[in-house]
Amino acid sequence: MKSIRIGSGAGYAGDRLEPSLELIEKGNLDYISYECLAERTIAIGQQAKLKDPTKGYNGLLEHRMEKALPLCWEHKVKLITNMGSANPQAAAKKCVEIAKKHGLDGMKIACVTGDDLLPVIDKYMDTEVWETHEPLSKLPGQIVSANAYMGVEGIIKALEQGADVVITGRVSDPAIFMAPIIFEFGWDMEDWDKLGKGTMVGHLLECGGQATGGYYAEPGKKDVPGVGHLGFPIAEVREDGSFAITKVEGAGGIVTPSTLSEQIVYEIHDPENYFTPDVVANFKEVTFTETAKDYVEVTGATGKAKTETFKCSIGYKDCYIGDGEISYGGPGCLNRAKLALEILKERLELVAPGQFEEMKYDIIGCNSLYWNPDYKYNEEPSEVRVRVAGRAATKAIADLVPNEVEALYTNGPAGGCGAVKRTREIVSVASILVNRNDVKPEVEVFTV
Repeated sequence: MKSIRIGSGAGYAGDRLEPSLELIEKGNLDYISYECLAERTIAIGQQAKLKDPTKGYNGLLEHRMEKALPLCWEHKVKLITNMGSANPQAAAKKCVEIAKKHGLDGMKIACVTGDDLLPVIDKYMDTEVWETHEPLSKLPGQIVSANAYMGVEGIIKALEQGADVVITGRVSDPAIFMAPIIFEFGWDMEDWDKLGKGTMVGHLLECGGQATGGYYAEPGKKDVPGVGHLGFPIAEVREDGSFAITKVEGAGGIVTPSTLSEQIVYEIHDPENYFTPDVVANFKEVTFTETAKDYVEVTGATGKAKTETFKCSIGYKDCYIGDGEISYGGPGCLNRAKLALEILKERLELVAPGQFEEMKYDIIGCNSLYWNPDYKYNEEPSEVRVRVAGRAATKAIADLVPNEVEALYTNGPAGGCGAVKRTREIVSVASILVNRNDVKPEVEVFTV
């Protein structure tokens, strides 16, 4: 039975490069897919594109492709990625430059567009926002992006045109792994059970090292060898949709039913109804069987008909957050930190009364992680770090928070050190459903 091998090149925008290069060199792959896009990162990409029309793609695209493209060409591995973010066309052109520099004559690089619905977002102003249960028209702040989660259609079109590299914007995370399976095996786009299995492949690969024990590791409870040189997972997929997950021999990490069980529940609200653009997958009966070391067979995924809607992520300018930190150490450090917070509360009420939408006062090491105001300070730590953050409508007001933290250097309490400050414009994300007929994937192919 025909089979293909697909590697996971990345699990998020800033992921490591080395594990993917190891996969290309040693993994006997047919494809490698880099999943590098999240809801907020594409909104940030849209902001970058507004400032410079040649930008808006993943900031590590050039860093990754300088190494990955020559290796893929040498080892005959096709590369698929959503690193195009808000500007897939510019990303593809940048990859053409890199390929030319390395003499990769004949390489075909495709971009998939069509996910950007900002030009038609006005027609959805009466649509309910998931997070607020209010119409989109009532969303506070300027909308800067609207990107629908496309499926496999555009990627398959690019592969049909001979693309060696496919760069997309917003597509569903499993799509960049499932598309080559459908293309290679000629699956029917209404064979829901096979598409459910393909979605399972993508879901297990999409987070990179999470499936090989990275996020799973917990010393003394769930020990994982070689986490410092963690390898990324590989799916060995067969024509009938059966598949196994493994990794490169000698790479760090592990592939076991336990590591995959943790990944399968990641970002899924209802395992029986996992909505994607291509299929509603059912993972309820999935089982993992370890048939060899770091080799796990996955069975039981099914699917049913896709919906008539796509999820669309709306990015909007929400607010500014100013925050500052300062450390106190040695005897009495906790009481000095508590005094610092009292000073900061008084100062910020004095300089900006009622101007902050939200404030957070932390003593890191005591109450910052769980926001517990009733934390019992029973033991004196040797060092603590004060952190204060404020959310405001303008940068000028938000700036007051880090400025007041820094002023503690000379205005008490004693012994403050290591102050840092920053103010950030926050792009928040909201979600709506859009008609799939409004989303029309298009493909452009460039030949080196």
